[in-house]
Amino acid sequence: MNNNRYAVSLPGLELKNPFMPSSGSFYYGLDHIDDFDLNELGALVLKTTTMHPRKGNPQPWIIQTKAGVLNSVGLANPGIAAVKADYLPKLAEKLPNLPQMLSISGETIAEFTELATIIDQIPSISAIELNLSCPNVDEGGRAFGVSTTGITAAVSAVRAVTTKAVYAKLSPNVTDIKPLAIAAQKAGADGLTMVNTLVGMSLDLMARSVRLYRGKGGLSGEAIHPLAVEFIWEAASVVDIPIIGVGGVTIDDALELMLAGASAVQVGIMNKEDSLFLPKLIKQLPAALDKYHFETAADVTYALHPLPTDEDAWAKSKEK
Repeated sequence: MNNNRYAVSLPGLELKNPFMPSSGSFYYGLDHIDDFDLNELGALVLKTTTMHPRKGNPQPWIIQTKAGVLNSVGLANPGIAAVKADYLPKLAEKLPNLPQMLSISGETIAEFTELATIIDQIPSISAIELNLSCPNVDEGGRAFGVSTTGITAAVSAVRAVTTKAVYAKLSPNVTDIKPLAIAAQKAGADGLTMVNTLVGMSLDLMARSVRLYRGKGGLSGEAIHPLAVEFIWEAASVVDIPIIGVGGVTIDDALELMLAGASAVQVGIMNKEDSLFLPKLIKQLPAALDKYHFETAADVTYALHPLPTDEDAWAKSKEK
């Protein structure tokens, strides 16, 4: 799909369409090369990478629940040195024209800074996504993304050492997302990714034990979509940097995230269920834009009518 009707322009990312995999769902892309032409994607988002290799949590990493999918991978990855040496050169060779965003995470501000400094020297990476849902050692284990101080510290530190576009991935495990979105923008983020998974648990009644090794996991899938819509709408009302939405399983879900304020959409768990989900979603975009009377994909963003302030306004809006 190569048509300006579907293109979206974001800081550091010129997308031919608004769709991309979420961090982790395509690993580092190379094992999906044979599934379909990855150049069909708007961008490729690479797995969250840390300074040092991580084995992750004991299996199982992913379990099904009635309400969606819980995962507890534990940021398993080979570390930035191996990613830089073994993965990124091959990606650059095979996909030279596909925008690539690398997700990073650190347990300290120093780790975020060191990672960003390394990535700043890698031409094939167009943007950096900050996974702010991991424990901040400097703040006693509280996730960076649940406080304005944590977000400000991480984003400003990365902003100071790179000229690449920086996207802050915000956690939904908060009471009010607005001050966190504002903090990310003020600290220098070029955009937001939202939302990350919600914390959940699943228990085995017969064994009287947790189903995941650490008990808690990140809930994703259809169940979190309405929450993602609301969080994006809230954030979009207070910042003027673009938002990449996460949390949907259909073309209508994707457009709903964009209507709420997102400029592009990441897809996560559905890629595990169907390796061809993203190209199918991309092919559905033209008909969906026609169906809902949008001239371009970019027109969907911020097209939501203001919330009605009275019953008469509500009635009139439903008549249209």
